[in-house]
Amino acid sequence: MYSNSNYKNNKIANIYVALDNIRSAQNVGSFFRTCDSLGVYKIFLCGITSVPPNKEILKTALGATESVKWEYFENTSKCIETLKNKGFTIICIEQTEKSLMLDKYEFNIDENICLVFGNEIEGVSKEIIEMANDCVEIPQLGTKHSLNVSVAGGIVIWDLLCRKLRKKL
Repeated sequence: MYSNSNYKNNKIANIYVALDNIRSAQNVGSFFRTCDSLGVYKIFLCGITSVPPNKEILKTALGATESVKWEYFENTSKCIETLKNKGFTIICIEQTEKSLMLDKYEFNIDENICLVFGNEIEGVSKEIIEMANDCVEIPQLGTKHSLNVSVAGGIVIWDLLCRKLRKKL
């Protein structure tokens, strides 16, 4: 169990999240809370994505904006370019013709991984998809074939974290 005072130094994974033009500040707050819960190292807030101390972020984050590192980029492409130059693996969470199913995708958990989540209406921008190493989608059985972006974030980050933990056992 992590102590609240040391949480920022107790991350167990080299997982990062980039939010590509997320419209809803409540979704941003949900990402903060999920990232806090699952040990994500840092969140990159890009483009129109709201930043703390936005009241709607704080409502859903429940204090996680204080425990999760974050950085703002005016545009997502600059963020991704910066991370790629530092050797990050960029994985967009998006349905594309070439996307791989989450349950089949093999993450290299020894690398710095940045998961990119996109706008609630448009998804991850085409420019960012082209810059990414891979695209991954969550298998779905219903008729809608889409999830709320913060729900998708929780599923993907949890799956990645559990794979890391399973390989350590």
